[in-house]
Amino acid sequence: MDYTKSMGGAALGARLRRLSEAIDRDATRAYATIGIRFEQRWFGVLNQLALNGPMTVSELAAALRITRASVSQTRQSLEDAGIVGTEEHSSDARQRHLVLTNVGSKLIRRLKPLWRAMHDAALEVNAEADNAVAALDRLDEVLARQSMFDRIMERLPRADNDPKPRSAKP
Repeated sequence: MDYTKSMGGAALGARLRRLSEAIDRDATRAYATIGIRFEQRWFGVLNQLALNGPMTVSELAAALRITRASVSQTRQSLEDAGIVGTEEHSSDARQRHLVLTNVGSKLIRRLKPLWRAMHDAALEVNAEADNAVAALDRLDEVLARQSMFDRIMERLPRADNDPKPRSAKP
């Protein structure tokens, strides 16, 4: 019996994690098969740099809709691997742009055929799943209107002597 499947919507997070892990595992296998050591978490940052050129951590976080901390951790890993470096921002001395190194540019050239194949495979899976991306878009919109945290807090019973409201809304 598949516990998370049997729980339906109540196991939404577990199902999304499981699917994400399966996709990441297969992508990692594909990179390894062509002889490239690649961390799946690098993809978003590298893809943005390949498409847009130098970007700040804040710009990357906004484009990927993830935290600056997450981009910073990925940046550090990419720097350690010699794939990205930093350069001064032309108009703001407090910021630095992430840039592809020569090693990074060569890696992107090697990855382009694999990324095209991954893109095509993802489109095929999405079509077979009757446009799962549209359902994810709807889920994204629902959670943007009201977070899961707020929904949970609304449903959590309050102790009679608890003066704090359960919602995190101001």
